[in-house]
Amino acid sequence: MEFKYIGAGCCKMNKKGCSKTQDNKLNTYDWLCDIPESQGMTDMVEVQFKSTRKAYFLNNTKMPLEKGDIVAVESSPGHDIGTVSLTGKLVLLQMNKNRISPHSEIRRVYRKVKPGDIEKYEEAKSREQDTMTKARLIANSLGLNMKIGDVEYQGDGSKAIFYYIADERVDFRQLIKDLAEAFRVRIEMKQIGARQEAGRIGGIGPCGRELCCSGWMNNFVSVSTSSARHQDISLNPQKLAGQCGKLKCCLNYEVDTYVEAQKKYPSRDIPLETLDGTYYHFKTDILKNLMMYSTDKHFVANVVSITSERATEVIKINRNGIKPESLAIEDMSSKPEKENKDILEGSVTRFDKVKNKNKRTGRPPQAARDQEIKLVQTTSPNETAQQQRPILKLKKENERPQE
Repeated sequence: MEFKYIGAGCCKMNKKGCSKTQDNKLNTYDWLCDIPESQGMTDMVEVQFKSTRKAYFLNNTKMPLEKGDIVAVESSPGHDIGTVSLTGKLVLLQMNKNRISPHSEIRRVYRKVKPGDIEKYEEAKSREQDTMTKARLIANSLGLNMKIGDVEYQGDGSKAIFYYIADERVDFRQLIKDLAEAFRVRIEMKQIGARQEAGRIGGIGPCGRELCCSGWMNNFVSVSTSSARHQDISLNPQKLAGQCGKLKCCLNYEVDTYVEAQKKYPSRDIPLETLDGTYYHFKTDILKNLMMYSTDKHFVANVVSITSERATEVIKINRNGIKPESLAIEDMSSKPEKENKDILEGSVTRFDKVKNKNKRTGRPPQAARDQEIKLVQTTSPNETAQQQRPILKLKKENERPQE
């Protein structure tokens, strides 16, 4: 157990691997880490590799492993190097979520890494950027309609995984031969989508936070423009698209709330009949429970805002052949707007004034009056207009002018 400083005058006792802080992509907080029984329920561990790639391995030697340990695991061929990202019962829940059966063929954890393993791993990682650049040149020379987005070397340097994006089916048999000849490693090609590429590269979204696909999302649900329509969001492709060029995944976050809230609203196609005229639906503010109606179908005119309950009531009255006198709701155009106060309002020299006045007389103290002086500009009456030169004279405020 170790003590970790988390705030002013506050310390928290924390186990290794139990911290909520996210120090890597797709970090999973083990909320069962404080329960000793949950840690011994399974020998399966979750291991994370470069970026968002994760896999599950069997700790058949029952070596003590904790979150954050760097281990060498079985691969084909050779071995790979990864970081333990999860242990205990939560691993079984994650495997069930990802539809991986614990009774299927699971590869093993060999050992914790040695200094020699780290040296090979660092050497292999240093070659990834140059390999990706050369691989793109080879793919362009072959005229393939594909983009190689990332390259990941195996921990022992015997295999390289090339992640690529392609809109159409690509015949890369010749490409694999050229890559194997150029880099002298075993080649594996993996096709990914635009969202997976953004998750691997990472970045900052328009909200100012880390991209969801690189932070915590591992299942990508299809996003359609109907999600934006339900939320009355402008269908502007530039604003709806994320860093990957596809529709933002966050459009699906609140759509259920809007769909549920819209159930209490009447149909927008039904006009409201009153003695003043006919009102047509113009806009709806779902979360404020307001429906706005206009007296013209094609442009905004005499906009009136009413609640959904009032709109439903008027529709029922109209069905009985009765027209109300008016919608009896305040016109939005006549609604007084709140004055926005400027925080910088006022004179910029207001802080230059002397604040410490005498409470009895209301005048500044004598010491302050002696220090405050004015520059008075005077000229000699015998000088001509061209020869007149300003003479600066210091005059105290309490000195009377000479007559």
